[in-house]
Amino acid sequence: MLNEAGGIYHALNRGNARHDIFFKDADFEAFERIVAEGLERCQVDLICYQWMSNHWHMVLSPQVDGGMSEFVGWLTLTHTQRYHAHHGTTGYGHVYQGRYRSFPVQDDSHFHTVCRYVERNALTANIVKRAENYRWGSVYNWLGGESPIELSKWPVRRLPRWLDRVNEPLTGKELKAVRHSVNRGKPYGDEKWTSVTIKKHGLESTIDHAEDQRSPSVHNSVRYARPCLGRQNALMVALRVSLSEGCHVCTTLAVPARARLTFGRYRSL
Repeated sequence: MLNEAGGIYHALNRGNARHDIFFKDADFEAFERIVAEGLERCQVDLICYQWMSNHWHMVLSPQVDGGMSEFVGWLTLTHTQRYHAHHGTTGYGHVYQGRYRSFPVQDDSHFHTVCRYVERNALTANIVKRAENYRWGSVYNWLGGESPIELSKWPVRRLPRWLDRVNEPLTGKELKAVRHSVNRGKPYGDEKWTSVTIKKHGLESTIDHAEDQRSPSVHNSVRYARPCLGRQNALMVALRVSLSEGCHVCTTLAVPARARLTFGRYRSL
């Protein structure tokens, strides 16, 4: 996972099976104390954040190589241990869905877009009427709200009328691009910067596959092969794709377990 000193990254983690990890104000407060403790221990800058009931977002910049993973790793482990101790659930399963996810962000207007996305998360979810009214976010902190967390100086100058900008919805294009980076880990920036970053750090797996560019009608016609039972090595799958989309019709085929058919071809999931 990319984690270089001076880089800017959006980091995210969710509760296991998307279950809540914060149930009351005291849970959020305890998490904030852990974050503050982690920032003292690790060499990383916390630029902005927002904690939701079943997930959290942070924009981070490691001061040394590996600083982000050290911080987030310690944070999730410590939070998990204290969560289980408080709720008496030690041995009853995971708190988080897994390791945190992250993607690099270009230090220009794309940085501002990601910060707006993070700081208006509760507003987007219609939890509050204004972003600054959400207690568990960096806007509240920045405006002088009580918090043990000390925000770092931004690597890119904050735009004028920042509060108004945060309260303005992202465009459909911006929201789609950011969410794509959240889901795929794709670097978020302009085309040239993104291409260079992907090539430099071997992030080709974050690029869209050809089948992801299908039109909705074709996409909806695709059926996903389910894992076969027992020791069988193949699964019979019937797939039909609309000829009106310029694709041929796939007849019944034998394909390996956990394979997905697209346009008569398959790849492992």
